[in-house]
Amino acid sequence: MKTDHTRPAYALPVYPSALLRVTNGANLGDGLGFADDLVPEDCYELAADASPARLSLHTADNGRFTVADESPLGRPGATVVLDSCLTFMTRASDVTELLVLVEVDAEGHVAEIYGLPLATLHPRTDYLLVGIDRKDALARFAQVACVAFARGTRIALATGAQCPIEELQVGDSVLTRDEGPQAIRWIGQNTVRAVGEFAPILITAGTLHNQHDLLVSPDHRLFIYQRSDRIGAGRPELLVRARHLVNGDTVRVQAGGFVDYFQLLFDRHQIIFAEGIAAETLLIDPRTRPALPDGVAAKMAKTLPRHATASHLDFEIGKNLLDRPDAAEILRRASTR
Repeated sequence: MKTDHTRPAYALPVYPSALLRVTNGANLGDGLGFADDLVPEDCYELAADASPARLSLHTADNGRFTVADESPLGRPGATVVLDSCLTFMTRASDVTELLVLVEVDAEGHVAEIYGLPLATLHPRTDYLLVGIDRKDALARFAQVACVAFARGTRIALATGAQCPIEELQVGDSVLTRDEGPQAIRWIGQNTVRAVGEFAPILITAGTLHNQHDLLVSPDHRLFIYQRSDRIGAGRPELLVRARHLVNGDTVRVQAGGFVDYFQLLFDRHQIIFAEGIAAETLLIDPRTRPALPDGVAAKMAKTLPRHATASHLDFEIGKNLLDRPDAAEILRRASTR
């Protein structure tokens, strides 16, 4: 898959290296570094006035990323490499993970280092570095990128029956919007703390004509067909990320505890029906590929390339059109007969 700069980029909430400094240890005073420079048992602290900023990235076909033109951080077009996954522990024995992203310039020199926390970081808190993982960093990053439904989500089968996602099996036939009945090729499952980038988005019953609540991963894209273009997208068919609809009321972040996530994979990227809402299935691209078991990837070697031609992605709209508290209500009215 080639980088497509015409599509919305992935926006990641990150901290530039200077905002996360060593307050005790071998690298005293230094900001966040990459794996070669890190020393286990160094203690880090987040700057008192720090808040995460967005680093917008496009996916490249070499497993790396490039900074998007609209990114608030970074130099547009610069290469970004995923370096490692760090594990920190607080004095209260809470464990926090952070992904290290390195921006490099045209000569291959480090331009900036960013920390992508997988749980909320708090100022005036000591974070002891207890783990540096290079091997599984891509897989951990992929887990963030994989769109997923929470346990209990009812999926429409080809028969019209509604089946809880945890009861689905590989081979089951699911109703898709564009290609009718399609067989599930793989079902992924993982349980994570519902914090930070893993905290699910709750779309309450009725918000988008859904009969029941729908709980999905933050970047899960929902398909909306507008009968009138009330959002100003210039087209009737839209893909909208769940996180961009959050209004603190009918659509909100449900943080706390743990969440069981399920990913559904088909031969192609599909739009299926979950609690009556049209929503995407897992898309395999350079960012999500490490989440797929090698055996499954080998078995699907002939069909996985079809994901690179996912035409649905042309319908995605960015946050700029949805940056208003009534966005979900506008879309609900726009899709009403």
